Amino acid sequence: MVASILISISAVVSAVLVGFVARRILGTAVGWPRSIVVGLVVFFVGVPSTAWTLRQTGLDSAGAVPPDDLWLWIGVTVLSLAWVFALGVAALVASEAIFPTRPLPNPIDLVRAALRQRKRTRRYIDILAIASRHGVGWLFHGGRARVEEQLSTSEERANAIVATINDAGVSFVKLGQVLSTRRDLVPEPYLSALASLQTNATTLPWQTVRAVIEGDLDVPLDQVFAEVDPVPLAAASVAQVHRARLLDGTDVVVKVQRPAARAQVEADADIILRLAHRAEARTRVGRDLRIESVARGFTTTLLEELDYRIEARNTQMIGATLDRIDRADPLRRRAVTAPAIFPAASHQRVLTMGLVDGTALSDSADRLSRMDAAARDRLAEVLMSTVIEQILVYGVFHADLHPGNVLLREDGTLGMIDFGAVGVIERSRRQHLTALLLAALSENDVAAVDALLLIVEAPADLDLEAFRHDVGVVLTTEHLRSDAHASIFTRMVDVIRQHRLALPGELASAFRSFATLEGCLRVIVDDFDMAGRALALMPTLLRRTLSLSRMATDVQANAVIGMARLEQIPRRLDALLTGAEKGSIGITLRGEDGRDLRGLLDRATAEIASTLVSIAAVVLAVVLIVSGGGPVLGGSITLFAVLGAGVGLFGFLGLLRIVRRTFARKD
Repeated sequence: MVASILISISAVVSAVLVGFVARRILGTAVGWPRSIVVGLVVFFVGVPSTAWTLRQTGLDSAGAVPPDDLWLWIGVTVLSLAWVFALGVAALVASEAIFPTRPLPNPIDLVRAALRQRKRTRRYIDILAIASRHGVGWLFHGGRARVEEQLSTSEERANAIVATINDAGVSFVKLGQVLSTRRDLVPEPYLSALASLQTNATTLPWQTVRAVIEGDLDVPLDQVFAEVDPVPLAAASVAQVHRARLLDGTDVVVKVQRPAARAQVEADADIILRLAHRAEARTRVGRDLRIESVARGFTTTLLEELDYRIEARNTQMIGATLDRIDRADPLRRRAVTAPAIFPAASHQRVLTMGLVDGTALSDSADRLSRMDAAARDRLAEVLMSTVIEQILVYGVFHADLHPGNVLLREDGTLGMIDFGAVGVIERSRRQHLTALLLAALSENDVAAVDALLLIVEAPADLDLEAFRHDVGVVLTTEHLRSDAHASIFTRMVDVIRQHRLALPGELASAFRSFATLEGCLRVIVDDFDMAGRALALMPTLLRRTLSLSRMATDVQANAVIGMARLEQIPRRLDALLTGAEKGSIGITLRGEDGRDLRGLLDRATAEIASTLVSIAAVVLAVVLIVSGGGPVLGGSITLFAVLGAGVGLFGFLGLLRIVRRTFARKD
């Protein structure tokens, strides 16, 4: 009984000791469960293995310890156990290399992950059920039977897809809105059907809307509004809009978020991000398009649009740019407007704005057809010049300017609405973007490529000549095409992505705004020549961007910075000369992230030296054991054999440490 207890205690101590020593020797963390298992194996294998070694060397032929060779017996025993331990560590390294240890997950995280997985699964099932109900399950599983029987025409299929998107919820309606502006990708009649998503989403009952308003503002409805029309003015993907009147008699519209919008967007965003992550990890196209980053930007924008306090600030910024444009060109005063915001009647899920009377461009075909050609042309030119000036001069612009977000007002002017997504470009980037636009509009492919390389992050293996050729082809063909579905800006982005150039997010928004602006202009005038009209507009915008007062201010700012740097030169020069005189001048190497590389070089040098020493020890051990020379210490053991076994053990453990650290760096 006592012997069994002692053996058990020794086994446990051996297991823990092996795991601890293995971690210290390998220099990196290994899993404790497998360390304990290896320790137990070493304990139970070590004793018979040592006994076998002693018998083979003649030190235990009679089953007893030879008194004359006691120290040799102890040394061989320790050396044999050490080699068993080393082989166990080797097995530990191999198991870690094949199946790396993963940290045990937090139980709370496991529960949360299970709940998210359950929510995602239910959402997948919901989407498939909606698609099947509307007869477009073939989008997911490829079946065509019901399509051929019930959806025989393109118009029927387009309407079925739109009905599916409407029922699928906020995120998919938003995706449909984006696709409705891609005339270069989506053919008719799908384009017209998707355009209905801008305003014609499913409406909510008034009692639900009233509960959201009162819950968000935390006051009864009649303490803020004199009246609210229970019939919605419009229903969109995230919210619906009601006409109302404030207590002071001001006519307004109230944008009310759908109660389930946030939960649904968060669930869809999780699905979209996971799919994008898999696509980027497993496909070349996903990596080239950096699709995970694109999806993250898309979902982030969706979530931000759910906070109407952000939209209120965005609306006020756009209004400020329009006021500046009106002051710079009085002839365009109030030609394009943004609604006023009423903060006292607005919060996170409720946004109260001034009433912008009119209909969306996507629903204004009849009104536009009754206007004369000159009035429509003037309207399109005003919209174009306003948006381009917002982007290039002021750097704040509507990032979702589809035809549903531009209203044709009763007086013939235009009103912008829905500022959940607003792009902001800093001044230095705007200058590069202006140069690019000038080069593109004048069909200068060399200058366009130079301007693009100032904007984008070019990979080291970029084929500059092929890139210039592709840009030139786009500029040449788009200047000559009369096809109303063409978009020079969309094709430029395609070329950038084909050559794996990383376009910053805010500039991608600007390119998208140029493309959607082109779509809005062609709703007003079918054959509107945006490239030609924008080129004629550029000199005026350049004068506003490069005004004398701004250039003078820039010169002053640069002069002040230059003077500050000049004042530091004598002090730095004195420190340099003093260091040279004392012989203490040094060079500091830093990486791209600013870290000091001296420590890295020291570690690399130490690892190289350790590797060479370990290899030399293994080679020396083989030579000593194979030669078999030296005096006989006892039994059949020679001095060279003992030295070889000891030196080999040292080299073997050193090589294991290097292998394990290499795998740890890869992980």
